[in-house]
Amino acid sequence: MNASVVNFPTDPWEQLWGSVMAVFQSWNNDRAVYYRQMHDIPGSWGTAVNIQSMVFGNLGQNSGTGVAFTRDAASGEDIFNGEFLINAQGEDVVAGIRTPQQITLEGSRRWAELAKVSEADRAGKFPSLEEIMPTIYKELLKTETALENHYKDMQDIEFTIQEGKLWMLQTRSAKRTGAALVRTSVEMLKQGLIDEKTALMRVDPDRLNELLHPVFDGQSIKKARLIASGLPASPGAATGQIVFFADEAEQWVAQGKDVILVRQETSPEDLRGMVVAKGILTARGGMTSHAAVVARGMGKCCVSGAGSVRVDPKARTMTVEGTVYKEGDWLSLDGSTGKVYEGKVPTKDAELSGDFGSLMELADRYKRLAIRTNADTPADAKAARNFGAVGIGLCRTEHMFFEGDRIKSVREMILAPDEAGRRKALAKLLPIQRGDFEGLFREMNGLPVTIRLLDPPLHEFLPHDEASQRIMAKEMGVSYEEIKNRVDDLHESNPMMGHRGCRLGICYPEITEMQSRAIIEAALNAKAKGSDVKVEIMVPLVGTVREFNAQAKVIRDTATAVFAERGTEIAYMVGTMIETPRGALVADSIGKQAEFFSFGTNDLTQMTLGFSRDDIGKFLPIYIKDGMYEQDPFQSIDQKGVGLLVKMAVEKGRSARPGIKLGVCGEHGGDPASIGFFHRAGLDYVSCSPFRVPIARLAAAQAAISG
Repeated sequence: MNASVVNFPTDPWEQLWGSVMAVFQSWNNDRAVYYRQMHDIPGSWGTAVNIQSMVFGNLGQNSGTGVAFTRDAASGEDIFNGEFLINAQGEDVVAGIRTPQQITLEGSRRWAELAKVSEADRAGKFPSLEEIMPTIYKELLKTETALENHYKDMQDIEFTIQEGKLWMLQTRSAKRTGAALVRTSVEMLKQGLIDEKTALMRVDPDRLNELLHPVFDGQSIKKARLIASGLPASPGAATGQIVFFADEAEQWVAQGKDVILVRQETSPEDLRGMVVAKGILTARGGMTSHAAVVARGMGKCCVSGAGSVRVDPKARTMTVEGTVYKEGDWLSLDGSTGKVYEGKVPTKDAELSGDFGSLMELADRYKRLAIRTNADTPADAKAARNFGAVGIGLCRTEHMFFEGDRIKSVREMILAPDEAGRRKALAKLLPIQRGDFEGLFREMNGLPVTIRLLDPPLHEFLPHDEASQRIMAKEMGVSYEEIKNRVDDLHESNPMMGHRGCRLGICYPEITEMQSRAIIEAALNAKAKGSDVKVEIMVPLVGTVREFNAQAKVIRDTATAVFAERGTEIAYMVGTMIETPRGALVADSIGKQAEFFSFGTNDLTQMTLGFSRDDIGKFLPIYIKDGMYEQDPFQSIDQKGVGLLVKMAVEKGRSARPGIKLGVCGEHGGDPASIGFFHRAGLDYVSCSPFRVPIARLAAAQAAISG
């Protein structure tokens, strides 16, 4: 990069225009581009410059500057709070170079308790603005109330005091944590400031992620060694290895490590490291420092202003009361309390209650789409039901085959030279699958459970390196050559388009027969134990009605045989995944036979776009950068292409069977933008991972409100 040195201009107009152009040029610097990518802000929006007269907070002891929030940005508590510095300019507050004082007396006393400062020292050395400038404080308090009542949202206010006079610099809707976002929305609704629809629309569904992940277990915290305390800048629990530089944080995370970024204070240059870190710890800075504000905006756990921590980045160490911690040592941060613990601290699952529960109840009153979950184990099913799922939209039976010694029986089935050998191996898998399904039916008592028959290529269950193949040959009692030859026989040039899905069941109907028997027997067993069972059996990767009919016949024949053996019956449905373009195009013929459709949008996206999910990383960033695609089509559905197929299949399916149940079970089922599309397309439900269920519930309500 070429740079030239010029003298600072003396002409005020030249200074002004130089400043204006510097702002415009900053729109395309690396940090700005990265920030826009992180928040999905189009580069075409551009930026603006506001020119105003300066006021100065550094003109003596009766001047100062500060940042205030009409409510607590970390917790959402309805309490005026903020920080200020006497004889300082605004950048001094956010830079973290000086530890600021609290605006309110209550805030000052809370800070002193966390910082272990006595009341005498607090009042003498760190008094609040309310104490030292009571008239200014009352004027500020009156102004913040007026601003929040006018904008009907929590405000982030910047002010300057110049020689005893208060000047308001700006106000804006405040960035806040996910927990604060939920609490402020619910409380403002109760206070009559906003209506129900505004409360729902104000919360970004993805921000709920911050409230859904594990927090520290209370019993474990009692046993953990507390080494330091700081300010609870952004709530949550984080455990990771210490790193001192942002670029190294990126490198460590790329290697699969969890990291805590430890800095004296952070700056915009640290943004990439802050994004990938599990948590952030700073020795300096307050609740409005760069680290605190950015972490809250990202929903990242952060403890700031931990004064007892001495950071030496050159030596790659941090020292706390004589104990030295090196790069790579483990730390645990509690961003809700500001406490720092040595080592790893176990966590526990989050719970839906209080304001979160109120928001979810409100969302359920407005949404039309039902929210199911993708779950393969009883534990996943239980977690999803606790989060509000109303059924299982996808159980991937192949995931059950990798637990414990089950893989041996699967490999026996694959290696068998004939049907008799396959049936022998399948007989070993039958009780295992039956037990798994019973657990799912028990946890989802009274709710529908959709179980997809075996889908992936068989070669995925076999080892591909010589050492593993020799171990397998010894376990199976066959020669290494036999294993190697069978693996070679099953090899496919393009396995995602190869021998998988319903093609497996058509070539080896005994596989479908075993799985159908396991499902029906499990359902009968669960019913006998008092569960209300709702069974949906799903045939994967169908492209023609003949494929569906062939598999449906095996399923129904097996069910009839089991009913005859047991002397009792249950109701069940047989449907299919629409995940090939042809399946969508002929959905009317398939719909005459299938009782439900579930769109497998992962494969439908692959096959429609001709993109491999495994290889897309090599070119997709360039495509998005150059505007060929606005976003990753595997994260948010391609509405103009893949979405058109979904709409077509919905119309065709309903024309053939007006009451057909329609859902989606791909990864898009948990994406808010995609959920909005599925609502407009007329689907009945979406299915997503357990921890995305609350996000999907809120997104579905917002889709219903937006129309």
